[in-house]
Amino acid sequence: MGNPNIGKSVVFSRLTGAEVITSNYPGTTVDFSRGKARIQGEPVELIDAPGTYSLQPTSPVEEVAVEVLRWADLIVNVVDSTNLERNLFLTLELLESKKPMIVVLNMWDEAKRSGVQIDLDGLEARLQVPVVATTALTGEGIAELVRRLDQARYPADDEALSEEEMWTQIGRITREVQKVTHRHPGIGSKISEATIKPATGMPIALLILIATFGTVRFIGEGLISHLFEPLFELYRPLAMSISSGLGPGMLHDFIIGKLLDGEIDYVQSMGILTTGIYVPLAMVLPYIVGFYLVLSILEDSGYLPRLATLSDNLFHRLGMHGHAIIPLFLGLGCNVPGALAIRTLETRKQRFISATLLGLAVPCTAKSAMIFGVLGSYGQRYVFLVFATLALVYIAAGLILNRMVKGESPEIFLEIPPYRRPELGMILKKTWMRIRWFLSEAIPFLFLGVLLVNVLYTVGFIEWIGAIFAPFMEGWLNIPGEAVAALLVGFFRKDLAVGMLLPLGLSAQQMVVATLVLSLYFPCVATFAVLIRELGMRDTAKSTAIMLATALLAGGAMRWTLSGLGVQ
Repeated sequence: MGNPNIGKSVVFSRLTGAEVITSNYPGTTVDFSRGKARIQGEPVELIDAPGTYSLQPTSPVEEVAVEVLRWADLIVNVVDSTNLERNLFLTLELLESKKPMIVVLNMWDEAKRSGVQIDLDGLEARLQVPVVATTALTGEGIAELVRRLDQARYPADDEALSEEEMWTQIGRITREVQKVTHRHPGIGSKISEATIKPATGMPIALLILIATFGTVRFIGEGLISHLFEPLFELYRPLAMSISSGLGPGMLHDFIIGKLLDGEIDYVQSMGILTTGIYVPLAMVLPYIVGFYLVLSILEDSGYLPRLATLSDNLFHRLGMHGHAIIPLFLGLGCNVPGALAIRTLETRKQRFISATLLGLAVPCTAKSAMIFGVLGSYGQRYVFLVFATLALVYIAAGLILNRMVKGESPEIFLEIPPYRRPELGMILKKTWMRIRWFLSEAIPFLFLGVLLVNVLYTVGFIEWIGAIFAPFMEGWLNIPGEAVAALLVGFFRKDLAVGMLLPLGLSAQQMVVATLVLSLYFPCVATFAVLIRELGMRDTAKSTAIMLATALLAGGAMRWTLSGLGVQ
């Protein structure tokens, strides 16, 4: 247990290794991590409780942290060595729980660089529990932590302190065991200051975002051209032999899909063993790898809290606060973790607005990859146009929802940790865990989407529904009724749906409008399921109605704008 942003999960990861299970606390939407380890030859289960500042919870996340504490046989209290006074409040509260405890002074290297000296023996004597110094990113001190776990204990003093008495005691302990030597600001301090001031921070943030997505695209396109496309060309003879063995018929259409000029087209064939594996693995996964790699670097370096601070004023105008940048940023990788992240927002209004804007106008990496792939052949200006429109819709819809949705959007204090050097092993581990999660989530839904399309085509449903909506689609959006199939599949996988537009032979105007509507109208079924869990059925229904109405309005506006500009 410990405060947020102090390396608690890194200590947990050092103790448990890679096999970690994320569990949902019963009756809530809050997750916590569980892992197994062998401590001094004995198998144990470790729980990484959500970060909390106090045992008097003020949010659902902190409530779960308090509930998880009740399960504990032993407490590992992780403390930020650079902020001893603030962290000791939770430490003293935990000592009153009368459970065996050991205190871990993490980020010991940063404390020394900052001129903070802490008397470990003195602190241990005053707390009456073992105290160990660690630098979890490098593993320093973890072996001593494991060695001293069996020394964990609780103080013999039974006296409970009031909050005022507790702060008095914290001040006395800090004065006795901590000595701070003031040092001249180094290059790190100057960089930290530059990235937090609006005048310099905003241009730096813009450059970092441009570099982020440039890096993601570079990694993605490199993996596609040098790894995945060659692999699928090696796979093509096997797929063609399966096609020959199956012969024409419904089973062939399900498994291999339609052959174009006697050959498999991995994007348009729509078979489970062709499009069903090519789209997620060869067109989407490369960009997912790049995004989560860069995201892990930004997280572990400490830049994301600064981005949240810089964007705080904007998000307040949209009915949220700076922490809403986290769901947005995660949503750019995959909307599902973005939707899960809205729980960090305090009020129903904030969570509703964040979730609605996420599902409406935040394209996941999979969808972005398909937008680049599909619209890029028409011209890069159309790619920019779609993304610019999504950004405009995000801001405009947020301003409107802030006025329309009842509730509070309270101010919060954003904590800014110091910059840290990301550790390669932790970055690769986090990236791999997220990629593994994506594969387990994406492929089943993609298979289901491909199968559904084939079934709907076979029974004639696509033609029937297309005929019903064709007048509206052609009159308002100027796209053919056959595009209804892509809209239906978009409920399962947006990236696959965008790819389904290719065989329709759409003009530049039609492709831009259809891609925009697909991006806006509502998220994939996996995100939709999370929204129901996070918001409830009623608010999810309202959010979905807003997405659908906005998609149709924006699509129509785009069609008439492009027509006015002479784009056909």
